Amino acid sequence: MNANSTLGNRTLEASGASIARSGHGDLERSCISAASDSIKVAPVSGGIERIEAHFHGNAFEPHRHDTYALGLTLQGVQAFRYRGTVRYSQPGDIIVLHPDEVHDGGAGTEEGLRYRMLYLPPEMLIDALGERPRGLPFVPSPVIADRAFAASLAEVMRDLDGAIGKLRLDDTLTGIADALLRHSDGGRKASGRTFDPAAIRRTCDFLQAHSDRQVNSAELENVSGLDRFTLARHFRWSVGTSPHRYLVMRRLERARGMIGSGRSLVDIALESGFSDQAHFTRHFKKAHGMTPGRWASLCGRA
Repeated sequence: MNANSTLGNRTLEASGASIARSGHGDLERSCISAASDSIKVAPVSGGIERIEAHFHGNAFEPHRHDTYALGLTLQGVQAFRYRGTVRYSQPGDIIVLHPDEVHDGGAGTEEGLRYRMLYLPPEMLIDALGERPRGLPFVPSPVIADRAFAASLAEVMRDLDGAIGKLRLDDTLTGIADALLRHSDGGRKASGRTFDPAAIRRTCDFLQAHSDRQVNSAELENVSGLDRFTLARHFRWSVGTSPHRYLVMRRLERARGMIGSGRSLVDIALESGFSDQAHFTRHFKKAHGMTPGRWASLCGRA
């Protein structure tokens, strides 16, 4: 879902409930109605993406992205399959999906579903995690109850028309890092693993800057100072995916920014670094659970 407890308990008195009430105005501005599905996309802030979505029935086919997906269910029941089990999220619940984990998503009842989701590049957590155990925190249950965490997410996702200020962004990253560690599996996956944060940052920056072309392993060895096999291992420990998939996802980010510009999907595919429209569509669907055309239609850009 572009998306940890079980169905039951929890309606957040202060945070989840208040965002559900105050979201009515956003609902009108987004032209969301019971008769139509839609996605509202906020301006990208420091690499973080945010959306509000309204769906009936199945929304996304199985897909995976290379970010943490952190969300709040606002109305209805959110149903999704994750790590082999169907999960349910109610208003006030927090959804935490780990990078590169396959999942689908949609409304669990005929009432339909409204939710907000924040997509966090895991490399942004490197500094926020500080001296604590290395490697990405893994939260075993994808639906959780945590009032402080929910309040923080609600605040940063309240205004989808504006960007996140730099000071608030730092505060948000700190809160997310603390919450992920609080609900993680204790760092068992990261036990004994260390990596060079500067080498990973240099690699990420290089892949972002050159996402419109083919990048080879020798280039990444020169940039990172690590041999290709060590880099592959350390990259996955710290970022949650492979350098190649990270490169593909940066191409998709660039392409999403061009959808709605009036340019054809063929031109968007080629300018983003894909070989043709079919190549672009295949990767888009794999990452977002729908075709680029469907995404454009839901965002009101078709």
